Amino acid sequence: MNYDLIATSTFGLESIVAKELKQLGYEDLQTDNGKVTFSGDDYDIAICNTWLRTADRVLIKMAEFKAETFEELFQGTKAVPWGSLIPINGKMHVVGKSIKSKLFSVPDCQSIVKKAVVETMKSTYNTDWFEEDGPVYKIEVALLKDIVTLTIDTTGAGLHKRGYRELAGEAPMKETLAAALVLLSNWEPSRSLADIFCGSGTIAIEAALIGKNIAPGLNRSFICEEWPSMDKDIWEEVRSYAKNKINKEEFKILASDINGRILNTAKENALKAGVDKYISFQKMPAKEFTSRKKYGVIISNPPYGERIGDSKEVEDIYKSLGDLYTELNNWSFYIITSHPDFQKLFGKKADKNRKLYNGRLLCYYYQFINNPPKIKE
Repeated sequence: MNYDLIATSTFGLESIVAKELKQLGYEDLQTDNGKVTFSGDDYDIAICNTWLRTADRVLIKMAEFKAETFEELFQGTKAVPWGSLIPINGKMHVVGKSIKSKLFSVPDCQSIVKKAVVETMKSTYNTDWFEEDGPVYKIEVALLKDIVTLTIDTTGAGLHKRGYRELAGEAPMKETLAAALVLLSNWEPSRSLADIFCGSGTIAIEAALIGKNIAPGLNRSFICEEWPSMDKDIWEEVRSYAKNKINKEEFKILASDINGRILNTAKENALKAGVDKYISFQKMPAKEFTSRKKYGVIISNPPYGERIGDSKEVEDIYKSLGDLYTELNNWSFYIITSHPDFQKLFGKKADKNRKLYNGRLLCYYYQFINNPPKIKE
């Protein structure tokens, strides 16, 4: 069966998700706020869940229509052939959100959608009662400016749940954002890479997964694998292909932090991710970092100074980062922070900066780029 699929993302990462989809061979992409829409079948659902590094989840779009009243919402939902995907024992779990719409009560919208889905299922299966003791089908009703989008989630736990990070630091960055920071840097394993505020190691681990071409969803399961309509052989084939695509690249990423306890967590996470041999962990203040290598890359998520009393310490950190940039004069620095005066404290205007969200916090990704000279052929 062919579907309209949606890869959802954090705001600011849509173009990166679209680029990933293009690299996987998908065309006719429609990019919107927080999502990229494209076409695919069960095979594509397996591929995208397994391979997408920066998307949040993969949804099947069941319908889209305008609704300004509860009756319009009910009838629009009832017209969808839910029974073509949901079996008679499917557990129908409805979630919702509403933005700038006349139907602003999310609980009411969820209740009406559930009722309409059940009515359609009654006609499909010629029964008045559903046990709902089978596989889960999470239906979302999303309203934006009175336009309703009805979807079914194929992912389950978000795609950032790679399975390697049971332990995290105080302010963990999502794996999807960490992967995006690495992809935006255009880093390649032939160049040195360091995270000098590595915390629980997420940026370094995601970089290692990228460097080795390890599919981020290779070692986890997805909610749609339990659906009777989903062929188990597809998943075996996709995972087998992914295992064969892991390359033989050899590299060493440097990950350092001043906190020894959190470094132990980072080491455990790297071990779980299967990339511990590609990352060298070291307890060290960021300002003491040094390297003889040329045209290396630093990608870091330093403290932002959000907590009271941290501002002076954070400002000193940013100034020392600027000094380090001067010292490592041909390295590229990629720094994410919410601090409004970062460039002023760093002492240089970034070549590029990009608005991103770390959780709900608006940040900028400051990019100071020094690419190695191209070798003339």
